[in-house]
Amino acid sequence: MHRAALLLALTLATPSLAEEVGRVGVDWVGNDIIIESVADPKVQGVTCHLAYFDRSLIDRLSNGNWFEDPSYSAVDCVQTGPITIGDIDDDKSGETVFSERQSLILKSLRITRIYDAKNSALIYLAHANELTEGSGKMSISVIPVPPSN
Repeated sequence: MHRAALLLALTLATPSLAEEVGRVGVDWVGNDIIIESVADPKVQGVTCHLAYFDRSLIDRLSNGNWFEDPSYSAVDCVQTGPITIGDIDDDKSGETVFSERQSLILKSLRITRIYDAKNSALIYLAHANELTEGSGKMSISVIPVPPSN
């Protein structure tokens, strides 16, 4: 019983896992745009779709910068059922919903959720989180929260 509770707590405490739902080739060297589906682990009824650039082996060999993908990303979220808000962080800095490495150690692609209680909205921000020289490349999506929450 304690193991099940611990496993559930760890699952809820970690960012959600993404499922690849699309891959679009953009050039002859094999670079792709990946589209992943990410369900918000703490807000039932919201699913986000994240698109980002994935460099090919040929591109990495020819251009250098072997261990890093560009920071470009886009996110759009949709209500996929009744919205039920769980125990979310309502701080203005938000809470990470999803994180995926874009370099060996220095950069990750994230979706951060910010709850705007005054305007009854959930804001989802896709952005790169970099150890040095942060990136201004971002995308947002907003989901209205029904008044019953």
